[in-house]
Amino acid sequence: MIPLHDDNPTATVPVITVALIAACVLVFFWQLSFGSQQERIVYALGVIPAVLFGHLQLPTAIALVAPPLTVLTSMFLHGGWMHLLGNMLYLWIFGNNVEDAMGHARFIVFYLLCGVAAAFAQALPDPNSQVPMIGASGAISGVLGAYLLLYPHARVLVAIPLGFYLTTMRLKAGWVLGFWFVLQLINSAASVGQQGGVAFGAHIGGFIAGMLLLPLFKRRDVRLFNPGRFQN
Repeated sequence: MIPLHDDNPTATVPVITVALIAACVLVFFWQLSFGSQQERIVYALGVIPAVLFGHLQLPTAIALVAPPLTVLTSMFLHGGWMHLLGNMLYLWIFGNNVEDAMGHARFIVFYLLCGVAAAFAQALPDPNSQVPMIGASGAISGVLGAYLLLYPHARVLVAIPLGFYLTTMRLKAGWVLGFWFVLQLINSAASVGQQGGVAFGAHIGGFIAGMLLLPLFKRRDVRLFNPGRFQN
């Protein structure tokens, strides 16, 4: 199930959402400029649990920033075009409304805090792991968690693969995001003991962090579970 668009208009221009997307895209092109040396950037700026918790040190030539800062730098790196495009699609569809409900300044703090929570949710279960974690998906998961509490009745246009065909449907955001979260739980359980791959723990941690932080960051006049007047 791939979200394509929601029917939830905003009252403000989502400048932070656009800026985050632009930053991730620009950083990805910067990664590409290193050619065959891109892996060094991933190790230098991605979150490596063993390095973050002091169990391992990177070679001086690779250690570009202090280990705690990689929790932030990792959010702007991506492992490939599909990784980047998938994350930016979700951020574009759901980020503007969450930003609208919080205001620009609060939204950027909320986004970064969700990303930090996601990184630790992935790193803490295996603090000796030497596998680097990169991507905006942890922070974006927080945005999804907030959207679920804010606008569960909003309609989302989704593409659903059926064999060799794609069909589209309009579903409530509550169903779309609830299904997404359950899928992360299932995949996380199935990947226990595996090294590398998708950071499902970060997705789960970021999503829960977004739900918990939302009441602290939303504007006072914004209601949770907003019924709204969405298109049928």
